[in-house]
Amino acid sequence: MDGTSRDGTSRDGKSARGKRKGAGRKSAPPAHAPWPDRMAPDSILGVEAITRFEHGDLNDICDAAEDAIDAGGGFGWLRAPDRTMLESYWRGVLVVPERILIVARIDRTICGAAQLVRPAPNNEARAFAVQLEHAFIAPWARGHGLARMLMEKAEVLARNEGFDVIALDVRATQDRAISLYESMGYVRWGRNPFYARVEGKPVAGLYYWKDLNAAPGAAPDAASGAAPGDGTDGPG
Repeated sequence: MDGTSRDGTSRDGKSARGKRKGAGRKSAPPAHAPWPDRMAPDSILGVEAITRFEHGDLNDICDAAEDAIDAGGGFGWLRAPDRTMLESYWRGVLVVPERILIVARIDRTICGAAQLVRPAPNNEARAFAVQLEHAFIAPWARGHGLARMLMEKAEVLARNEGFDVIALDVRATQDRAISLYESMGYVRWGRNPFYARVEGKPVAGLYYWKDLNAAPGAAPDAASGAAPGDGTDGPG
């Protein structure tokens, strides 16, 4: 796992899975004890791509997803589904050949995730581009740079697999995510005013791409108006 401690050092992380609420749930700490106050100064923050769930991981990623959905996150769900359905969803992600699951951890506890989606084998015309979907950090784990770490890891993996472009889409209401993407050089190429419907009202979606071969700080090719990735409900 790519990890750093809060004081800039690296060490073997201790499990934080004891911090759960109820049977197998951890979720957000109570208001009187915010998560940052419960983190040791040398807590490990890390991201990694996984191909299987270790002990406790499935509960942790379901907890984090539920909190993100309840806070207006993504996945297309407007409210957290039944836990059995959520567990089946995450198990399914790991068996889809086109998907790479990247998770974020605090002291080994999963608190966020993102997915890279390779193009289908028959989509040769777009074999150069990979889609980033369903990126999130649980509300109780935000503010420590994990979202940026997830994005950086996704870009490294995409380059290692030979992709030239990474594309993503996001609800226009996700200000923090939009700010992050644009600060990392993602170029907005489109807007769909009917991207999603929340509480009966349309919510716009924004579409982004990034040239993975461009030199850092290089100006993007604004002339490229073609959509590099499919517009699926992504990191909103």
